[in-house]
Amino acid sequence: MPSNSSLVSLDAVELRRLIGTRQISPVELLEACIDRIAAINPYVNAITATAYERARAEARAAEQAVMRGEELGLLHGLPLGVKDLEPTAGLLTTYGSEIHRANVPGQDVELVARLRRAGAIVTAKTNVPEMGAGANSRNTVWGATGNPFNPNLNAGGSSGGSAAALACDMLPVCTGSDTGGSLRIPAAKCGVVGFRPSPGVVPSVRKLLGWTPISVVGPMGRTVADACLQLAASAGMDAGDPLSYPLDPLSFLRPGRADLGNLRVAYTEDFGICAVDDGIRAVFREKIAAMRHLFAACDAVDFDMGQAHRCFDVLRAESFVAGMGEAYENDPASLGPNTRANYEMGAAMSLKDSAWAHAEQTRLVKRFQTVYADYDLVLSPTTPVSPFPWTQLYAETINGQRQENYYRWLALTYVITLTTHPAISLPCGRDRQGMPFGLQVVGRFRGDHALLAAARAMEQAFAGVPALARPRPDLSHMPAAVPALTSIVTHPPILGGRQGGAATSAV
Repeated sequence: MPSNSSLVSLDAVELRRLIGTRQISPVELLEACIDRIAAINPYVNAITATAYERARAEARAAEQAVMRGEELGLLHGLPLGVKDLEPTAGLLTTYGSEIHRANVPGQDVELVARLRRAGAIVTAKTNVPEMGAGANSRNTVWGATGNPFNPNLNAGGSSGGSAAALACDMLPVCTGSDTGGSLRIPAAKCGVVGFRPSPGVVPSVRKLLGWTPISVVGPMGRTVADACLQLAASAGMDAGDPLSYPLDPLSFLRPGRADLGNLRVAYTEDFGICAVDDGIRAVFREKIAAMRHLFAACDAVDFDMGQAHRCFDVLRAESFVAGMGEAYENDPASLGPNTRANYEMGAAMSLKDSAWAHAEQTRLVKRFQTVYADYDLVLSPTTPVSPFPWTQLYAETINGQRQENYYRWLALTYVITLTTHPAISLPCGRDRQGMPFGLQVVGRFRGDHALLAAARAMEQAFAGVPALARPRPDLSHMPAAVPALTSIVTHPPILGGRQGGAATSAV
């Protein structure tokens, strides 16, 4: 039987197997996770509100179900971390916002409800930027999340708490969501997997603009198989998301096998329009050189992304206007600088701007398909810079070039958001600062299964190449962050009285 320290380091797929074969108990696993959170969370501040006593009762019930030989769900007995943008019944859900610091929802959002039905045990919430606005998971409710490889640096966002919790072996299953890169960016910065599925694969019922394809929810994991396991438990149609459609969720457990030697791969450092640090460009070239022999072809390709920056500005701002209008009109100061900036940008736009942006996205999607006439996958860096101090709100400059707003530095991921193609960030060794390097892999239009199959094959191949293998943080020598990660926070109570609305977006 594994020790507590080795138990929490096992992948979710293996933990579920051990539970099903009665080799470990859900109670044992939960207590090991709680112990790891107590030991490590003070250093990284990934976990916010907790539900330990309820989780213990559910773990005991899960154990009894195993002993009775009952049919078990895909996630039976696995402790779950829920991103603090997803409402959870009876558990504080703040969206990282002062407005919602006492918000305890009466019911789970559909994503959480599905994961519960699959047997997952909601154990804790994971930290986010305010309203998901930004790729640095810090807010005035809970403080900042530090990077597991160096807590003085940021963990990315907006799913930064989930990524850090996975990397630190605090929880085996964590949720994420993505508008401009919120699954992919923190996965890259923390050395885990973040999968942005095609719109509608996993229903996103909390978005107010139900027909927009830019905001999705999706899985994170330590491995591609772990992400597939969560995807199989959460995918499928729901009328709350009009973009969802009938599919077989269990098909994600078996996405297929990919022979890398038969795949033709295109790569780009910047899609022709994204600012990327010279050091990251050099590291990316080294990674490509180390992996190109795996593929039938691996070629540099040029892209025409049109006016993708302006297009994303408009479409992103629309969602903030839809979700933040009442709060802004009541008290603009109640919103943080990122959220307020997005709302004000959108409020100043016209119907003409909106129509143009939707048409430009359509043009971009059509142009993007041409690369797949010759190639099966597109590779790029996931982020343009190495993790920077969390005290710095965003990357203000790249190669001396000032970024015009707080999310422009996320362009490597948001230009892919606009294409609506599925994309995954795979751990791919380290950069020159010794921090995790994330490889963004983009599949064909609605090619989720083929992308996941290829990602699993790449993950297996990378494991045998030191320069490409997933890095692991040294948790035995975790330094404290300076200043303290919670220095900007006054903690709210774990339970509160008011049920509020939902956040509308994630980076």
